[in-house]
Amino acid sequence: MRSLGLFLVSGLIATFAGSHSFAQAYPNKPVRFIIPFLPGGSADFFARAVAPELKDRLGQPVVIDNRGGAAGTIGAELASRAVADGHTLFLATANLAMGVSLYTHWPVKPIRDFRAVSLLGSAPNILAVNASMPVRNVKELIALAKTKPGQIGYASAGSGSTSHLAVALLETMANIDLLHVPYKGTGPGIVSVISGESSVIMPPASVVLPHDKAGKLRALAISSATRFDAAPQLPTVAEAGVPRYEASQWYGVMVPAATPQPVVKRLNAELTGIVQSPAFKARMLAQATMISGTTPEEFSAYLKDEIEKWSKVIKLSGASLD
Repeated sequence: MRSLGLFLVSGLIATFAGSHSFAQAYPNKPVRFIIPFLPGGSADFFARAVAPELKDRLGQPVVIDNRGGAAGTIGAELASRAVADGHTLFLATANLAMGVSLYTHWPVKPIRDFRAVSLLGSAPNILAVNASMPVRNVKELIALAKTKPGQIGYASAGSGSTSHLAVALLETMANIDLLHVPYKGTGPGIVSVISGESSVIMPPASVVLPHDKAGKLRALAISSATRFDAAPQLPTVAEAGVPRYEASQWYGVMVPAATPQPVVKRLNAELTGIVQSPAFKARMLAQATMISGTTPEEFSAYLKDEIEKWSKVIKLSGASLD
């Protein structure tokens, strides 16, 4: 028994020492940062803002690897199967929570296949209407929609996009029925609302604000849980008449599920340090992005809530990418 006890203690000490040594050695080669979208979009911009700062903190190159396609599925599947040593990072977005329900046979199970590191930021959407519509706020839009069920068209960047599901969530929570008009991208959707072909849209704030300022669209409310510093005059949708409403595109970092805890802790410290610096916050605010920076546990709980929320919305809306 004494020999067995000494063996077990020795094993525990060796395991701890090995884990400590691994953490001390990390990283020992370039870090790959998988972005599940093509270059040029908001997720790509956010990752490229983080990468050079992370390189300086880790002392190793951080290489951006854009793996776009299938609404983020290709990049997510690739990242989930990577070696779990902290040298592959994945930029998770709201699409990760939505994909579970948008596809009948989605190859990735976010809670099983990934380990949360930190929720870093979010880009709220803005509910906007054609400038000639006779509505000045969310309550008036809801009231008008209830007199014309299924007749008021809302544009989106495509079926299953965040701009589609953000309005679908509004329909569910406000008990209204709008007509979905999907386009191939945010740009064509914006043009359709400005021209009057469609009446309502809810794309990223950075897209709406210039058109609102020019009088081409009328911004009604912001989709985030709190007001946005870049447009403080806009109420949240929740403030404007739909309590508990929240729908934003968010950005967080995850790693393969078996990544060691010491590495996750190191990455969390470095990433939260980056995004919470005043200079980074100011840079992101100029791009209509709100900064977070959470613990792994907080991000994991948030992801679970997002999966549950969008599952209900997608089921009711009938959205599918199969």
